[in-house]
Amino acid sequence: MNDLCFIHDSIARWYAKEGRKELPWRNTDNAYHIWLSEVMLQQTQVKTVLDRYYFPFLERFPTIEALADAPLDAVLKRWEGLGYYTRAKNLHKAAMLLTQRQTRGTSPTLPSSIDELIKLPGIGKNTAHAIAAFAFKKPVPVMEANVKRILCRLHAIEEPKDKNLWELAYAQVDRNDPFVYNQAMMDIGATLCTPKNPLCDACPLESVCRGKGEPERYPQKKRRTVPTREQHIMVTLYNDKLALSQRRGRFLHGLWGFDAVEVPLCAAEEIGEVTHAYTHFKLRCKVYIYDELEPAHDHYFTPEEIRKLAISKVDEKILKLYLHSCDA
Repeated sequence: MNDLCFIHDSIARWYAKEGRKELPWRNTDNAYHIWLSEVMLQQTQVKTVLDRYYFPFLERFPTIEALADAPLDAVLKRWEGLGYYTRAKNLHKAAMLLTQRQTRGTSPTLPSSIDELIKLPGIGKNTAHAIAAFAFKKPVPVMEANVKRILCRLHAIEEPKDKNLWELAYAQVDRNDPFVYNQAMMDIGATLCTPKNPLCDACPLESVCRGKGEPERYPQKKRRTVPTREQHIMVTLYNDKLALSQRRGRFLHGLWGFDAVEVPLCAAEEIGEVTHAYTHFKLRCKVYIYDELEPAHDHYFTPEEIRKLAISKVDEKILKLYLHSCDA
């Protein structure tokens, strides 16, 4: 038996015994459900998605058409806490595009072609491959972080290049059963072939892995320094209500939040500081409160009303700090 046949056979047998076959998106052929899971699982752990977001989102937006018909505020509110809100905005935008393109009398559906999938907002190369493999059983590989790590270790690659990894992935995929192969590769990477302290002895690919002697060498991790950004946040009050603005820029677009200012007003009182870590930077906010004599903003809300809006984690922390200062 050659290495490729051995890999396919070993992976399939391992998945039959150890695979996470109970995951709901692995037990459906509904392309929308699979698409949603792939988007939610970007930068987010399976447990978090499964415990708090996947089912409530589908309950609120059970179809592509229901998602398209919903206001963006409602989508962002259901996404609240999951982070990376661009994912939710692109999901909503893509649903609207699919609904606009549907033939009269039919329900909107995702295309099965990778080239057509990539044209939709928020669907990149890997997500398109995952939808094609899992929803439409196309004989194509999936290339997420766990799979990249396995390929690097199997082939002893220290500094991988995406083009080369995709070539290896296409050469290695089990074209007869791409669903099981890809799901198994992701599970092996998540549970055995981990970044640190991999369980090589339990791995079904251990005997053909060129990196088994020193697996943590492959791939070499790039060191990066996370910068800290600082902001002054103004919590403005009028008649015991708080002023909020809806974001218009690319970052946190559509979410409601407190205003950042270059220089705090002289009459403003500093009440504390909040911090929040994003993927590429850390944010430190000094928070001030200011009572207006006349309303100068378009929107004011009570704390109870704010809790019903879609706001970021940072603004949740700011609201909590403000309420704590009121009780002090």
